[in-house]
Parts: sequence; C-alpha cells; structure tokens
Amino acid sequence: MDSQPKLQFDVAYPEQLSRWKIFLKWFLAIPHFFVLYFVYLAFAVTNWLAFFLILILGRYPRGLWDFGMMVMRWQARVTAYLYLMRDEYPPFGDGDYPVLFQLDYPERLSRWKIFVKWLLAIPHYIVLAFLGIAVGIVLIVAWFAILITGRYPRSLFDFSVGVMRWASRVSVYVLYFTDAYPPFSLDPEDPAPTLDLSAGYGTPAPSSF
Repeated sequence: MDSQPKLQFDVAYPEQLSRWKIFLKWFLAIPHFFVLYFVYLAFAVTNWLAFFLILILGRYPRGLWDFGMMVMRWQARVTAYLYLMRDEYPPFGDGDYPVLFQLDYPERLSRWKIFVKWLLAIPHYIVLAFLGIAVGIVLIVAWFAILITGRYPRSLFDFSVGVMRWASRVSVYVLYFTDAYPPFSLDPEDPAPTLDLSAGYGTPAPSSF
C-alpha cells in the first residue's frame, strides 16, 4: 500500500548539554526501565490481540493502536535521553519532549502481510546490527566530547538519530502499525515536520557549566 503512512522521527539538536549529567543518566532512567517493563507486558498482550483483529477486520483498533504508539514514543524518548541527546528528563507516558515520533493512523491494513512482516524485515535487522555497533562507538566518542566541550558533535548526533529513525520505522512496520515498508536509509524518506522547541516539543536543554 503506497498510501500507507510513514513514521516521522527526529530529535531536536541541543546547542549545549550538561557535562555532569552524562555520569548519571543511566541511573536516573532506572524508574523508566521499571515501569516500561510492565507497560511492555501489557503492550505484548494488546499487540497479540491486534494481530487477530487485523486478520478479521483489516485494521488495528484505534484504542490499541494509540496505546502501542504511546509505548513506542515513550521508549524513543528514554532512548534519546540515554544516548545523551537531550538533558530534559523524559516524561512517564506521553508528555512534552523534544523528540518527534509521529505516525498517522492507517484506516486499513493488509491481512496477509501480518504473516510475513517479520520475514521481510530480516535484511533490516542484519544492517541494523552493524549500525548498532557503530552507534555504540559514536556514544563513547560523544560522551567525551560532551565532557570536554559541552556539545554533542552534530555529525555524530545526526548519525545516531538516523539509526534510531531507521530502527523505529522497522519496529512500527513489524508490529503492525503501518504497512509502509521501511526504507534502507538513515534520512527521512519524506520531508519531516520541523521540530520546533517553542511549539510543544519541549524546552531548550539547560546550559552546561
């Protein structure tokens, strides 16, 4: 279905980041890990139900779809925080945060694709495994760069965001949120909405000392 909606993903680039928070973000994120563990258990159940409802109805019930999208958006925000991309503490559930994770609701979904999406996504998982290694290296370099300069090098930031975008598009495809096959690309396939911090995506990161 060419008309299927595609995920728009972006993280607002911060001009300055805190030097001391890079030591604590993993610790501060522990409450999110705890809550998300139980939320993902519920999501596993709703996504399992969605499989059969798509098979029968040809669509993902809107309430279940909204819940699943909230969970994935929450995870994306926590990931951006842990990857040192933002200093703002992510909200629990939905809330104001400078990470764009936007997908329009598809009115219809293919009944037969739910059986093969995992198979069609295998090439993506292979590439993403190598990109994940690269992101790990980038994260180490960025950690030292933030410690010394208070900034995340822009080229490294854009690369990490691109990998997150790619992985997120694969996830929403495999988990039945859209039939749009994800592109093999770090860049937006379509022009993404501008992430304006003054328009509901959060407040600028605090200056480092």
